[in-house]
Amino acid sequence: MSAVIDRRPTAAVPVAKLRRVRRHQQPRWRRLGSLLALGVLLTVMTGEQGSGKDLLYSLRGSLTSSRLWACLGLAVVAWVLAETGAPVRAAVQRLTRPAVRAKGVAQGWAAERRGVRLVGALAVLALLIFVPLTLSRATNQVLVDWVGIYILLALGLNVVIGWAGLLDLGFVAFFAIGGYSAAFWTGHLPVQPPFHLNPFLVIPVAMATCLVAGVLLGGPTLRLRGDYLAIVTLGFHEVIYLVAKNSDGLTNGSLGAFGIPHFSIDLGPVHYRWKLDPLDYWWLLVALIVLIVLVLRRLEHSKVGRTWVAIREDEVAAAAHGVDTVRYKLMAFAIGASTSGAAGVVYASKVGFINPENFPLLYSVLVLAYVIFGGMGSIPGVLIGAGLLAWLPHALKDVVDQKDRFMYLGALLVVMMIYRPQGLLPAKRRTSGGTR
Repeated sequence: MSAVIDRRPTAAVPVAKLRRVRRHQQPRWRRLGSLLALGVLLTVMTGEQGSGKDLLYSLRGSLTSSRLWACLGLAVVAWVLAETGAPVRAAVQRLTRPAVRAKGVAQGWAAERRGVRLVGALAVLALLIFVPLTLSRATNQVLVDWVGIYILLALGLNVVIGWAGLLDLGFVAFFAIGGYSAAFWTGHLPVQPPFHLNPFLVIPVAMATCLVAGVLLGGPTLRLRGDYLAIVTLGFHEVIYLVAKNSDGLTNGSLGAFGIPHFSIDLGPVHYRWKLDPLDYWWLLVALIVLIVLVLRRLEHSKVGRTWVAIREDEVAAAAHGVDTVRYKLMAFAIGASTSGAAGVVYASKVGFINPENFPLLYSVLVLAYVIFGGMGSIPGVLIGAGLLAWLPHALKDVVDQKDRFMYLGALLVVMMIYRPQGLLPAKRRTSGGTR
């Protein structure tokens, strides 16, 4: 009886061992480690504030508190639910499938009934008008200075980035042009205008000024794409910022413009003047937002809007089909800039004083984050995303130190980009992946 000869190479067994996935390298344990690290990070974020005398004071105070064990416990619970909850999720899906199907039917019915959408929009508008009456003055101040202004800026930037696909990092420069237009045409800059205008009349003038500025910027630069265009727009912001800061004879330099008048109405027997009450400015912003949304909705479904989407999806293919891409990109740049100019006029008239430090580059980054968070190309998504993120620092004021509020905003954006990169309410064209 012949012996069985093992013809496997001697190195086969060690190689097989090397190919094995170690226990600590398995995905489930790596996920556990990530969640535990997230728990430690959350403990540090919500723990003791730092001290200039002791660099490790915050870490020692946070990692020795009971909050650490609570955060780690939450991380372990989340891991257990994620790893062992598949049968539970399947059962829940079986139970909720009829409800989901009914919801889909209801959504389809609502989509076919313009009246339903109109009633919903009017209900939301009524809430925006009457709910601020029940809020405090400080809360309404936040609604005006942050939520309303940033929604206007996000609507304009959505035209540039969401529809035309142009990366603009200097969008707040047009916001500054709008603010200084209000100061100039009301006679509060060293250079006097040929005649003075009411702030209401300054709005269309500032929009036209920003439109021209957008054309002047976009004309020689919109043949660039991607990172190159972003760098150019970034440089444009710095040019506007430094001109406003250093031109003492034109913009009053770093001292800024004082005494910009509030909005007022003088039509025959009707005399009304906006004062320091933020409610008046909130209703004015709501009216402007509604008007701009109506215009942008018409524009979105027009030939121009469809052309922008074609350029965004594939500029080379659009140009090959005879589309004048530079012309349409220039149009998007100018229209988005004009919306930012209207926001600048409202802001300058409301606060009564502006200087170059009111328009830092950080605001351009924030507006871009709001557009991406809500859903690029989606008007409802931009409205909700900008409103939520602009309101978030105020919502955290009682539980988070002022210096740490933007850290939570950054963490929220990171989580959003990981699990829902298309945004809260993405545009239908982006969801379907085409340009229908």
